[in-house]
Amino acid sequence: MLAIKGGKVLTITKGEIENGTILIEDGKIVNVGAKVAVPKGAEVIDATGKVVMPGLVEAQCHIGIVEESIGWAGADSDETTDPVTPQMRALDGIKANADEGGLKAALETGVTTAQILPGSGNVIAGSGVIIKTAPKPVADEMVVKNPSGMKVSLGDSPRSIYGQAQRKMPSTRMGVAYLLREELLKTQIYISKKESAKDDPKKMPDKDLKLEALEPVLKGEIPLLVHAHRADDIAAAIRIAEEFGVKIVWHHGTEGHRVAKLIAEKGIPTVHGPATRSGSWETREMDFKTAKVLHDAGVKVAITTDATSQAIRLIPLWAALYVKSGLPRDVVLKAITINPAEILGLADRVGSIEKGKDADLRILSGDPLDIKTKVEMVLIDGKVLYRA
Repeated sequence: MLAIKGGKVLTITKGEIENGTILIEDGKIVNVGAKVAVPKGAEVIDATGKVVMPGLVEAQCHIGIVEESIGWAGADSDETTDPVTPQMRALDGIKANADEGGLKAALETGVTTAQILPGSGNVIAGSGVIIKTAPKPVADEMVVKNPSGMKVSLGDSPRSIYGQAQRKMPSTRMGVAYLLREELLKTQIYISKKESAKDDPKKMPDKDLKLEALEPVLKGEIPLLVHAHRADDIAAAIRIAEEFGVKIVWHHGTEGHRVAKLIAEKGIPTVHGPATRSGSWETREMDFKTAKVLHDAGVKVAITTDATSQAIRLIPLWAALYVKSGLPRDVVLKAITINPAEILGLADRVGSIEKGKDADLRILSGDPLDIKTKVEMVLIDGKVLYRA
């Protein structure tokens, strides 16, 4: 048994505990509180004067699938040879090397759970995967959930790659919406044919890997993860989602301030950011303040770095900038822990310090939103994997 004793424990969901104790056994939190007795023989980590909080949860990034600093040889996030590639799987592109820049940076920052997605070049890019950032020999051993969602992109990314560069569909937003709608319709028909052929194998349609990959979306098992910056693009995604009865999560949410009421009414969680991005017309309104507008309207908000590598280290800094821009401190802490955990469907395991949850923890030298604070220790599943 392991005990972390004496620190200020930020549970996220059940307040703060001064001079708290966390007991860990078999990778799980078995008790937490101010008056928890430490069993005889337990290993003790003295956290006196420190802050202990849950490991951070990154709801959208590309670490591991874009290998750092080696250019084309490590760029595996976008299969831009076909605008519709639901059969692609992020898991098949992840480099699980312990020294891979993005994964190493995540662990050292205390990002212990991350959803890794294909890029935004295709209308339907492929399925995402959720991993723990504990280094393993192969990515399969890091997986928490696979598939975790189906990445789709609306707006300028697929239009520029196909319409502008290759002179093929989609060149317009109409074309983007059509390709997404067409593939979902094909999947509906495919599922219907399979159901009809249950009692007569001769009628079973030939296996189609594209449509097989989209089946979990139509069955409500995973959501569409919608890359969209503009309000008109998310409106198109809502239109299509309601037509086919599928769930969606809005990624980026750049113009969220324009449609916050609609997003709240539809119950669509939003993974906001990266709030420092600019340089294109559709991202011109990206602003830290948008998250507060969404939150005030009743939208569940998570904060993302959208990192491909070392940028994942910036998540604590960006969290502080969200506070500076008006989002309440407690909401910001939730936006990098329990909110993304809930959006990813993993709130029963990660995102807060509670009995029964995975012992994924950050031990800090001070306030998590202070630029001077250092990450001194990171635990995943109860094991110390990083020491400053």
